[in-house]
Amino acid sequence: MSPTRFASEHRWIYLCAILLLLALVVIGLIQYDGVKTTNEAHKKAHQLSDALVAAGYSAPDTGGIVRTLGTDGGNVCDDPATALKSSLWKINLSNGSSGPGQRPVISDRRVVEAEALVLGVYCPDKLDRIQDRLDALRTDDTVRR
Repeated sequence: MSPTRFASEHRWIYLCAILLLLALVVIGLIQYDGVKTTNEAHKKAHQLSDALVAAGYSAPDTGGIVRTLGTDGGNVCDDPATALKSSLWKINLSNGSSGPGQRPVISDRRVVEAEALVLGVYCPDKLDRIQDRLDALRTDDTVRR
């Protein structure tokens, strides 16, 4: 058996090896992008956690922040100054009841500050557009500490 004949008989092995190598390269590139994104999300989550602790809040779970906000702020940064987002946000600042029992309340100032901190870390360009609405809200120190 000559070496040329042996190589031509097992060509499918070489083709499979090349395809396997290409598949591994593609998987590696996808994983690299995922790890890079995850590192960026963890960096922003730690930055937000540090800002919240510096403002006097308890330290949140950074894993939960990563899953919720990711790298771009997720739903929080999807145009927070629109009328719908503003109204939904104000509904969450109510007394907690639903239906006819729901009433507006004077919310605690720290709740509004926390929202501004999240916007400041994840989408600082959009914080300016909503800052006047945050300042216009009637807040007070309503929570005992």
